[in-house]
Amino acid sequence: MRLSALFIRLGAFALAAVICALGARVAVATVETRSVEAVQLSLEENGHGFATVLGDGLQVILEGEAPSEAVRFRAISTAGGMVDASRVIDNMTVEDSADLEAPEFSMEILRNDSGISIIGLIPASADREDLTTRLTDMAGEGANFADLLESADYEEPDGWEPAVNYAIRALQRLPRSKISVRAGRVTIEAISDSMEEKATLEAQLRRITPAGITTTLDIMAPRPVVSPYVTRFILDEEGARFDSCVADTAEAERRIVAAAEAAGVSDRVGCTLALGTPTTRWADAVSLAIGAVEELGGGTVTISDTDVTLLAPMGTVQGNFDRIAGELENALPEVFALDAVLPAAPAAGDEGPPQFVATLSPEGLVQLRGRVSDELLNTTAENFAGAKFGSADISMATRVVDGLPNGWPVRVLAGIEALSKLSNGSVTVEPTSVVVRGNTGSQSAGGEITRLLVEKLGTTDEFSVDVTYVEALDPIAALPTEDECLEQIGAVTQSRKITFEPGSATIAGEGAGIIDDIADILQKCADLRLEIAGYTDSQGSEDGNQRLSQQRADAVLDALRVRRVPVSNFRAIGYGEENPIADNETEAGREANRRIEFTLIVPESTEEPTALEQIEEEAAAAAQTDDAATD
Repeated sequence: MRLSALFIRLGAFALAAVICALGARVAVATVETRSVEAVQLSLEENGHGFATVLGDGLQVILEGEAPSEAVRFRAISTAGGMVDASRVIDNMTVEDSADLEAPEFSMEILRNDSGISIIGLIPASADREDLTTRLTDMAGEGANFADLLESADYEEPDGWEPAVNYAIRALQRLPRSKISVRAGRVTIEAISDSMEEKATLEAQLRRITPAGITTTLDIMAPRPVVSPYVTRFILDEEGARFDSCVADTAEAERRIVAAAEAAGVSDRVGCTLALGTPTTRWADAVSLAIGAVEELGGGTVTISDTDVTLLAPMGTVQGNFDRIAGELENALPEVFALDAVLPAAPAAGDEGPPQFVATLSPEGLVQLRGRVSDELLNTTAENFAGAKFGSADISMATRVVDGLPNGWPVRVLAGIEALSKLSNGSVTVEPTSVVVRGNTGSQSAGGEITRLLVEKLGTTDEFSVDVTYVEALDPIAALPTEDECLEQIGAVTQSRKITFEPGSATIAGEGAGIIDDIADILQKCADLRLEIAGYTDSQGSEDGNQRLSQQRADAVLDALRVRRVPVSNFRAIGYGEENPIADNETEAGREANRRIEFTLIVPESTEEPTALEQIEEEAAAAAQTDDAATD
């Protein structure tokens, strides 16, 4: 009995073990099957149909031939997203490739007051020593220079060298900047000291951009500090307009412009974003004041710091004026004070007010005429005009008379100073008004004149500023392009020729005068990249002609350097008797072939895609191939 019971227990344990083993195998097989199916489905959905999935217990084995190492890695990552990464066994291979994909070459240069640092990956064939030498010299003695560059032995991509050269030229002008360089592309972020410097830098950098290089410029400038903080709005028979408009924020500018457009401004307008606002509620006050002018149907409002001066049109009904002025006074923020003025109609038989008129011609001739209160004012006005216009030849047609109103000298001198901010124009001073008209090459001149007159005359005096911006007068916008500079040099040398003493490199004849004219042109063409090429006729030995042509090209370069032309971007090359432009068998032809030519140095441009674009195109093509194979 006892033995029988023991066998029964042992049999039960054995049966349970067999059942557990079978259950475990079924569970493992189920997990294995589901894992394989899940991973295979995920690979196909992600475009990796080249991979097949096998199960070995809890392990998932990937097999197949990947088109590239990057695609193989993405397939492994996809599988690891479905099961634990430790269960994924990689048995995949990679297709053989005749040419390995080159990495994306790029570098980033950071320059600030403490020095220069550079980091990135560059081709091994690039002249790293020259690059670091140039940057070290630029950083200056005692400044920090950190070289964190790495190199890779792949072919230098098209557009890499001109992009690097452009970046270095840009860095020379930007002491606080970050410049990112890739083949054919340069991104510049920098800080300038003023809006004027920002405009100058942008113009220079765009002008020296090599062909085939894509640039992105982001140069920031601190907002100007304006004092007094003035906005002046006018609505008259000529329409609605600003003489000056400043705002503290972009949102304030939008609100002010919206109020002006509602009052009838049709042209596109904007305000200068500047520091110095007397209150954060500046936009509230300006918008309300413009609304009051609109409701009056005309007039002028000047907001200078916290003083608001509303000048109604002559002939406005007194009751309507009082109502609108009262509503504005009560609606203005507390810090603002309103001075509302309704001009009186002129008396009958009035012969007109006394005048002082100053004019500035496009050639720079200054003429002062009209009435002055005494000899001291007469002399002061002449000297003041000479100082402001930089001219000792001021044409005087003034007359000393008695009975001029108080404050006449201040009005006269303020008018002369306002005129000095124009390229040409006139200013007319009367006892109750100052009118400034003319042309300027500065987009901010109108606002500057308005703030000047408000500061000198006060907010209650009437004045008008009618200033037109002319791009041709803008010293920045009017800078000639490289092609225009070369055309001007060509015009100088078309009918005249730089000549040399026979068999030497000594400039002779009128050659010095021609170089003087070329130097004058190049002074306006900063950063021009120019090649000075020397040529000879075919007489003499070829080596001797080449040496002579090189010496003559060097002589022209030295002559320009002596005339203080910046020649760091110039090169002088002697070509000897190459490229004749006339027949060397005749004296006239030989004379024509002995010449100096000026041409632009233009980096070779290419339409080939950059290294990054090539990699992206290959990846896209591989993905399309995988999709097609999956379908």
